[in-house]
Amino acid sequence: QERPRSRWLPATREGPDPVNLHLISIMSFEALSKEIAVPTQGKGTYEVTDVLQEFVASSGIVNGQLTVFVRHTSASLVIMENADPEARTDLHSFFDHLVPESLPFLIHTYEGPDDSPSHLRMALTRTSEVIPVVRGRLALGTWQGVFLFEHRRAPHQRTITLSLIGTKNS
Repeated sequence: QERPRSRWLPATREGPDPVNLHLISIMSFEALSKEIAVPTQGKGTYEVTDVLQEFVASSGIVNGQLTVFVRHTSASLVIMENADPEARTDLHSFFDHLVPESLPFLIHTYEGPDDSPSHLRMALTRTSEVIPVVRGRLALGTWQGVFLFEHRRAPHQRTITLSLIGTKNS
């Protein structure tokens, strides 16, 4: 029985690998996206792990990756311990010490003294995370959770864009 061939794979000196060609030919990738709103009550971390896992579970995708992106310049994302809240308290204290709101040389303060420090804290962290999806679940470690890290003192409504790509069981 001849296996399907793909015109997208380069030929090797020995010719195409029929096993890999077969796998690629029968795989069908799906892509889904969604936006979620995360209300904050000011500076701090807000766990979104369960919302992300629900999105993956409802998609039917069993293997792939989830990209999580926060669409703001004064908030970020972190993968952090989610078992002991003291770990996040230490994170908050560390960033307050690292980028205090009282730095005399900051000039971008149009929205208040936390304006420029919030942008600097975002620049030191990340605005996106890519998480593997294995057997229909986020491949996070035992104590890992995904958090929105709000850097402003005032409450905000933050938008996170989710992009999921992967395969379903056939």
